[in-house]
Amino acid sequence: MKLQKRSTTISPFAGISFVNKEFENIGMSQLIDNELGTRVKTVGYYYSDIIKNLVNVYFGGGDCAEDIQTHFGKHLKSIPGNKVPSADTILRGIKELAVPNTSYVSKQGIAYDFNINAKLNILNIKSLLLTGQLNEDTCYDFDYDNQIIATEKYDAKRTYKHNKGYFPGVATIGNKIVYIENRDGNANVKFEQASTLSRAYGLLKENGIRINRSRMDAGSYSKDIINVVASNSKLFYIRANKCAELFRQMTEINTWKSVEINYINYEVASIPFTQFSEVENYRLVIMREKNGNNQIDMFTEDTCVYRSILTNDWQSTEKEVIEYYNQRGGSEKLFDVMNNDFGWKHLPCSFLNENTVYLILMAMAKNFYNYFVEKVSMVFEDIKPTTRLKRFIFSFISVAGKWVRSGRQWMLKLFTDKPYEALVV
Repeated sequence: MKLQKRSTTISPFAGISFVNKEFENIGMSQLIDNELGTRVKTVGYYYSDIIKNLVNVYFGGGDCAEDIQTHFGKHLKSIPGNKVPSADTILRGIKELAVPNTSYVSKQGIAYDFNINAKLNILNIKSLLLTGQLNEDTCYDFDYDNQIIATEKYDAKRTYKHNKGYFPGVATIGNKIVYIENRDGNANVKFEQASTLSRAYGLLKENGIRINRSRMDAGSYSKDIINVVASNSKLFYIRANKCAELFRQMTEINTWKSVEINYINYEVASIPFTQFSEVENYRLVIMREKNGNNQIDMFTEDTCVYRSILTNDWQSTEKEVIEYYNQRGGSEKLFDVMNNDFGWKHLPCSFLNENTVYLILMAMAKNFYNYFVEKVSMVFEDIKPTTRLKRFIFSFISVAGKWVRSGRQWMLKLFTDKPYEALVV
């Protein structure tokens, strides 16, 4: 094998130029600087430079800010007009955007820290409106869940999974993250969740986003939480916790319907639910199936496993309610994407409030990725709107290219036969 080496400015990540161009064309940089304001005059980089280049790191396959110096910096600097900050500058920018924690004290007298960064959450919502992924005066379906992020950071607390970490609450609309509020890892999932949801619904409403249906797991099954959800949604679907009163009501049901859901046979029924209020017209949708080991349950005195969903939807059948609730698995998959594709499992800072900034910025990166990959999928046959980041990097970002100056203008020369030219406006 013969080898010939040439010193040149050819970049193996030339596809990132299209990402940067779209970032600027749609006005994302302008939106960021308008919402976050300017940094001190002695600083040479805007917040838009910091966020755009942080996005570039992950779009190029990196997993930490330091990769901008060790791997991607020289390639990003080859893009005409692109100002590339150092990793230290990126981390300083993240810390500048942090806000102080808010401490809440439980009935037992235990204080828990929450971090509520309204400015960045508003920026995230406005970025979704800018890209057309959300539209004002349109109703959407809303999901909420808490995600443990394991980390050994300075102020991380021990979680119920017996590891140290944070326990942020995350609201989503489809595959888009619309609100994040970080909290101590040892905080109970129900603690102050009603307040968190009130803030999330409130910011969406302020920006013209309406909620049709809300869907949550049993971690939201509480009277005060359900009151907030019901007052901000037309319909809601929340997994009900098991309790003695619920078991008593289930055992008194005489009429069950047989349905098939995902090729499994269940028996289903509905009963009015008045445990939280005699006034509200709530419905408990119950499903049961044989437990498989023929062991008799001491509460129900039969061999069935029971599950129930609390809702105010009386129009849908039991099967429709259950199937809709089961679709929330798609929102839970989003956590896997954030952890493995967009850096949530590698938090860069030492404190809760600083890492909250990072979580929200990476959510913005993921939302922008949703927008950009859908646009690319209209041109590239091997890329779909659901394509994961790693495959997108191999199929689109990893292309040899070189910026050359010709006729008083910059031209990107690509060494490929893929249809990149269709993306040039």
